[in-house]
Amino acid sequence: MAAAAMRVSFPEPDIALITLDAPDKSANIFSRHVLDELDSHLAGLEKRTDLAGLIFVSAKPGIFIAGADLREFAAAKDIQPADTVAMCRRGQELFRRLSKTPFVTVAAIDGMCVGGGAELAVWCDRRIMSDRPQAQLGFPEVKIGIFPGWGGTVRTPRIVGLSNAVEMISSGESIDSRAAYAMGLATDVVPAERLQSAAIALVRAEKASGDYLRDRERWSKPIEMSETELAFLGATASAYIQQQTKGQYPAPLAALELMLGSIAVDETAACVAEAEGMAALFGSPISRALINVFFLTDRNKKDPGVTDASIKPAAIKSVGVIGAGIMGAGIAAAGVKRKLATVINDASPEAMQRGVRNVLEEVSFNKLTKGADVQRTLEFAPLINPAVDDIEFSTCDLVIEAIIEKPDAKQALFRRLEPKLRDDAILASNTSAISIGRLAEAVKKPERFVGIHFFNPVRKMPLVEVIRGPQTSDQTIATAVGYCKFIGKSPIVVNDGPGFLVNRLLLPYMNEALELLLEGAPIKDIDKAAKAFGMPIGPIGLYDVVGLDTAFHAGNVMHEAFPDRVVKSPLLEAMVKAGRLGEKSGVGFSLYTGKKGKPSPDPALDQLIAPLMRETRKIPGKEISERLFLPMVLEATRILDEKIVRDPRDVDLGLIFGIGFPPFKGGLLFWADTLGAAKIIEQLKPYQHLGERMKPTPMLERMAKEGKAFYG
Repeated sequence: MAAAAMRVSFPEPDIALITLDAPDKSANIFSRHVLDELDSHLAGLEKRTDLAGLIFVSAKPGIFIAGADLREFAAAKDIQPADTVAMCRRGQELFRRLSKTPFVTVAAIDGMCVGGGAELAVWCDRRIMSDRPQAQLGFPEVKIGIFPGWGGTVRTPRIVGLSNAVEMISSGESIDSRAAYAMGLATDVVPAERLQSAAIALVRAEKASGDYLRDRERWSKPIEMSETELAFLGATASAYIQQQTKGQYPAPLAALELMLGSIAVDETAACVAEAEGMAALFGSPISRALINVFFLTDRNKKDPGVTDASIKPAAIKSVGVIGAGIMGAGIAAAGVKRKLATVINDASPEAMQRGVRNVLEEVSFNKLTKGADVQRTLEFAPLINPAVDDIEFSTCDLVIEAIIEKPDAKQALFRRLEPKLRDDAILASNTSAISIGRLAEAVKKPERFVGIHFFNPVRKMPLVEVIRGPQTSDQTIATAVGYCKFIGKSPIVVNDGPGFLVNRLLLPYMNEALELLLEGAPIKDIDKAAKAFGMPIGPIGLYDVVGLDTAFHAGNVMHEAFPDRVVKSPLLEAMVKAGRLGEKSGVGFSLYTGKKGKPSPDPALDQLIAPLMRETRKIPGKEISERLFLPMVLEATRILDEKIVRDPRDVDLGLIFGIGFPPFKGGLLFWADTLGAAKIIEQLKPYQHLGERMKPTPMLERMAKEGKAFYG
């Protein structure tokens, strides 16, 4: 039998306290056995005639309930619609009992309360929250392709109003205790140490006033709302959701339509509609893909980066950053935000001053006021030390270089700097393309040298590639991974090789876009096909964002490594020679000279492209899409064969976090599995004349023959 996940106690004779405390877990979650346990406890308490109230609390620091057990969700993905309805109805009826008990029910929330946890909370008569930042309440179900199915869409609009409920549930974002109080979702906000006593006092007050009984009656009925108000809310919310999701995520719109349609019926009928609506989403391809992304992220949080569990990361308390440009300042700011003492240096005094200013501007930004916060500036300023001499890096646990992408310059820096560092310090490079093994030739302790490749802009991009050189030790890898997680990033360990992981997979996509362009596909058709697939930006637009000179350099590196399948584009070279470098130069494939730097067509571009055109045929959108994305799958099989990464899931998370590969497809290899290796080989057949870059790899052919998938 499963160990008990909750315990019942009586802090006062007529007050029952259910403490949520799943054994051997960092978070409380609702699995089947936990729901059964709650059912049993309620059955016993409901028979009591002497109770004034029932209070739910959690013994987990920072966690109330983190929702339902998604592993059970994933295992149940193939259940029939009727079973989905029954699953939802079971949860609804269980939680609904909290609004029918002969005593007051209160959720006392001091930590994250989301998903099924939030649904339990809204079925309680009252919710009281602590004033700690960790106290959050939300319904993130749309982020896994469903909506709340245990009464969240029924109860929430009846408590806080339809507009507030639509915003919470369709966005999937959590709100803090102050916002919950302002909305009427929380009855009170108190210091954490007073939470239980305040909850008991609330029970006493409600029992005396009887207000909870009047609210029970009111919240069980339809919602009163004029047709005009309802139509306006529906139109504006629908337009906003369509704009945000681009029609690729059905759950938010389905949740909106459900809540709009349920306001005219009572609580019982609304619950039935919720359960039936869930049956249309649960187990859908998009929901499966988004649940996979959840598991990818969860695995990454727990992955230490090395297989030897005995190796623990060393603590990083001080960091040095050499190079105060966009990347260096971003890396420094990421550490300063987490209270890491940071030394920063640049060969140019002007660049260093600008970099320090950029760091302070970033760390002092207040999300609430959307501007600089003087108090935050005073708090963080002592942590940033502009260095004038290499000796100032001698106290750092970790030093990261972020200078120009030239091997000779980086190696010269390492030779000069390494003797000044502590024996146990780690030296790292933020290079995006240069071999870590090659750079390590300049250091005397290659076992303590590693690649830590951040993506631009650092403040927004969660991915970091931790690159293992030929002699990098497991201890160094584990420490680098630990540092990245400490500053809020998602690190993936990658073995050394051209392009590492993300750029190696991105190049076939980018390269093929230029080939399609020279065969007659208009720029708008290429970018349209990519965005229809789900990419946040098309490949031609991406060239302008990353810089055509940067792409040209990376392309040359990859061509030297893989000349059989990487085409050296004459167009890219011509664009760079013409000074058309993209956004940074004001012109690339588009012009960026208008208001706010928005792209606009450039008529002069045709004159540059025309002499390089190979043909001018009409290329169907299906061909454009297949030629953009199938080569990425082929390159991923080579990466797996070469053991550049330890697991196919690293490929998928890397592309989702690194280039915005659409989460609703679950990742590149998850998407490939939905097609199957045999179908991919069939789709590649029309493109065999293009050479090695379109030919099935031995791994793909083996998978097709044996009926295997990337995810096993």
